[in-house]
Amino acid sequence: MTRFSMRSSAVAAAAAAAGLVAAALLGSPSAQATSPAQASRADPTPSVTEADGKNAARSQARAAAGIERQLGTDAAGTYYQARSDTMVVNVTDRGDFRSVRAVGARPRLVDFDTDQLTRVTDVLASRASIPGTTWVIDPRGNEVDVTADRSVTRAEMARLRAVTTQFPARTSLDRMPGRLKPLINGGQAIYGGGSRCSLGFNVRSGTTYYLLTAGHCTNIASSWYTNSSQTTYIGPRAGTSFPGNDYGIVRYSSSVSHPGTVNLYNGSSRDITAAANAYVGQYVSRSGSTTGLRSGTVQALNATVNYQQGSVYGLIKTNVCAEGGDSGGSLFDRNYAIGLTSGGSGNCSTGGTTYFQPVTEALSAYGVSVY
Repeated sequence: MTRFSMRSSAVAAAAAAAGLVAAALLGSPSAQATSPAQASRADPTPSVTEADGKNAARSQARAAAGIERQLGTDAAGTYYQARSDTMVVNVTDRGDFRSVRAVGARPRLVDFDTDQLTRVTDVLASRASIPGTTWVIDPRGNEVDVTADRSVTRAEMARLRAVTTQFPARTSLDRMPGRLKPLINGGQAIYGGGSRCSLGFNVRSGTTYYLLTAGHCTNIASSWYTNSSQTTYIGPRAGTSFPGNDYGIVRYSSSVSHPGTVNLYNGSSRDITAAANAYVGQYVSRSGSTTGLRSGTVQALNATVNYQQGSVYGLIKTNVCAEGGDSGGSLFDRNYAIGLTSGGSGNCSTGGTTYFQPVTEALSAYGVSVY
């Protein structure tokens, strides 16, 4: 039996058009993956100085999150400002400036608190959950960013505007190019149900080992393999959650190799030793077989994405590009697992937006850990 080293990879898809992509784009098992030499664009290996800086940023992010919880209704989000290497905490009361500065963050006075912005997303969810749309609270803009892809009709746009015009100072509404869809395609792939999907992270519970991937992948098959002819068995699906969430888990039931690493597409891999929550402004990397290693920053948290197959909540919004075939792959920061590729719009030629399922939620749901 061929031993297959399972690292970060993605699933095959035939679509070339850019757009919001998730579970709708199931890939052909015979699709060709980009070679590592073609796919590699950056090596996120940090220098000692960079690593120290990222550790400091992560510590600042934890402190900022703590002070945000302490401030309660006066808080309005946090984000990392790279040029000043500082966490920024939005507040609606100048009286909170001292508390923010006490934890080493920079206070910023804004008009709307988190509750006021969440009110907008609640109304959108109840009145305008239209396939092909997304919304997320943007802490930098202190507003709710609403987007619609080209599948959204004029009548549906009118439904969106009926909500956003109620909150003109709290919202922005924009069209995105292409269609919003899941990103399924791949090279180093896992196969099931006539399609192939990316492996996100290898995980374990005690002495039992599993892999995590996107839930719109695990929805399609109960048995998974390392090859398109489905002769090398990985194991059975042990859980799946999509829509609502976008994560799934497969149990290793064979001798297939499963190191706790992510493929960097430059002949090396990155050891993943812990999981962490994302923060706005964080520099992250994504590994996927279609477009290799790509990097960018976290734009917002807790995004709602309305795919054709249903809505997914609590996603990480990034400006990291992705294409069909990158779905299910890993989002990481150095040795930290951050997320699983869900879907997005755009491409890696002109740029795009990609959404990720927070991996900490999947780890908690299944009681597993990275290693």
